[in-house]
Amino acid sequence: MPHSHHSHSGQFCPGHAQNTLEEMILQAIAKKMLVFALTEHMPRHDEDRYPEEVELDMNLSRLFQNEAEYFQTAKHLREKYGAQIELPIGFEGEWIRPSSRDLITRSIQTFEFDFFIGSVHHVHTFPIDFDAVTYQKARKAAGGTDERLFEDFFDSQQDLIERMKPPVIGHFDLIRLMSQSPDVDLRLLHGVWHRILRNLDLAASRRCILEINTSSIRKGLKEPYPQASICQAYWERGGRFCLSDDSHNIHQVGQNYHDLIQFLQKVGISKLCYLKHGEPPHNEVVDERFPTLRVKEIEVTQLQGQALWA
Repeated sequence: MPHSHHSHSGQFCPGHAQNTLEEMILQAIAKKMLVFALTEHMPRHDEDRYPEEVELDMNLSRLFQNEAEYFQTAKHLREKYGAQIELPIGFEGEWIRPSSRDLITRSIQTFEFDFFIGSVHHVHTFPIDFDAVTYQKARKAAGGTDERLFEDFFDSQQDLIERMKPPVIGHFDLIRLMSQSPDVDLRLLHGVWHRILRNLDLAASRRCILEINTSSIRKGLKEPYPQASICQAYWERGGRFCLSDDSHNIHQVGQNYHDLIQFLQKVGISKLCYLKHGEPPHNEVVDERFPTLRVKEIEVTQLQGQALWA
């Protein structure tokens, strides 16, 4: 099995995930993964905490401490297992409001991360993938329809791409998950599709990588994030892709990868990226903020012979 660029552990994402960071890595090694990126959530302001974080009194100060412990633990585990698997260390950046920029920038400047995933989980400050109640609050704030909420989601995503230039964009169309028609072809929603194409143009100009994230399938959707039409449009723009399982426990490592080759062939993607940690100096600087980030490519035909696709 090739790579995943998006993962969480119960050790540093308490209440939301399970298993220790080391257990997650050992499972990836057992699955014969070549790359398993570590990407715990960045700290968020107190008003943006999830219920389990409130219950555990995980205020911003404690989330800063959690992030520091995560980075040191991840570095230790990379030293321990780096001969067996590539372990780029990153974080998942949350774009909630313009002040999110300060927290993302703090993470980048405080720790020697290899990269970060830029994600939108909130619209009008309400989580849109947590539960139906908060999704409906976001929907109401957007004007009362899924279509209006989708438009606002992609407007927020535009801000993220413009202001932060994420090396990887997480679950590009996550907004579909709790909508009334999660498998809708977004090309049918003209205002939404216009915004999607705008964001894809911007992402391509910034050389952002879109993750093909299989967590949607375990949550009942028919296709990964992003859906096929978006993948095709980004590929036509010269866009780059990587693979992710967005695992939150050991059972989700590599989950639903078995149909990925067929999906990639269906949408016409013939080449994928994967990330590596590379100690400077080297002549492959991809992003000045992340001097240790290295991006490699592999043909999809080369992946077909790798272990444990099923």
